[in-house]
Amino acid sequence: MQYRTLGNSNLAISELGFGGIPILRLPTDEAIRVLRHAYEQGITFYDTANAYQDSEEKIGKAFAGMRDKVVIATKSMKRDATGTTEHINNSLTMMQTDYIDLFQFHQVAQDSAWEQITGPGGALEAVLKAQQAGKVRHIGVTSHSLPMAIKLIQTKLFVTVQFPFNFIENAPSSELHPLAEQLGLGIIGMKPFAGGVIDDAALAFAFLRQYPAVIPIPGFDSVESVDQIVGFYQKPNHLTESDLAKMELYRQELGRQFCRRCEYCQPCPHGVMITPAMGYKVLAGRMSAKTAVNFNRQAMESIDKCIQCGVCLPRCPYNLPIPEILHKYYDLYQEHCKEFGQE
Repeated sequence: MQYRTLGNSNLAISELGFGGIPILRLPTDEAIRVLRHAYEQGITFYDTANAYQDSEEKIGKAFAGMRDKVVIATKSMKRDATGTTEHINNSLTMMQTDYIDLFQFHQVAQDSAWEQITGPGGALEAVLKAQQAGKVRHIGVTSHSLPMAIKLIQTKLFVTVQFPFNFIENAPSSELHPLAEQLGLGIIGMKPFAGGVIDDAALAFAFLRQYPAVIPIPGFDSVESVDQIVGFYQKPNHLTESDLAKMELYRQELGRQFCRRCEYCQPCPHGVMITPAMGYKVLAGRMSAKTAVNFNRQAMESIDKCIQCGVCLPRCPYNLPIPEILHKYYDLYQEHCKEFGQE
């Protein structure tokens, strides 16, 4: 494992990070075991968020007594000073620490959100105050909107930018990444598996390792998954013509409209299981339609509850026409049910 300074901060981190969402589904003892194993394998950068349920608490317990050995980033979607202050203090309590290495404004994708953050009584006031008090060391931002991310880093308020990056969503390498490097920002690459639709880890990281300025933060839910990805960094990287052809097949299969499973669309007020239902087409293509019908039945049947109210639409950072896609996939699901006599 190699180490580098994160942007123009003084934070020395591993070239591979740890995304804090998957440990939500682990019992605390197991989450601690996975986190400590990752550290033992050389990973020193851990990314979480106030919204990730007990992720911060598990990270705090895992690194109690060795806080200075790891770099922890967290984030908040609060836009006002009061709410942001509460989130910062909650993060400090959950993680059993008196400072946050990197606090990030979470998912800033619209001008209206940025206006709230920077306006009177906005979140920026709270974060700057926390930084002056030593509770926050550095400030970053995350987004799913490429134009907005470019606009945000030009403010020169941040030491890092976190944005999706994988061989399907590779547009950031053309403008966002070069500009971030020019401005001295660290680049954190979320969604290395495009929200789970890339199921070939070796292929995903063969692509990502071409970009050493980007720190990928895959989520880990087992010791084995840590070992697999750390193992890629223990040997030279080679990207073959066959690899490029496989990447193109993924792009053709997914097209431009696919769910990254960020779950910002949820909860649905009518009980539609949006995220698993949005993955049905890919699931059916990889598992076989017959298997997918049984595997995803509960989620697909929940689409019947969708009244196309549109609550999910403004929540989606990718502007997907969610109800339209859901009903299209429901039709496909019903076709598969008829085909295999499982109505």
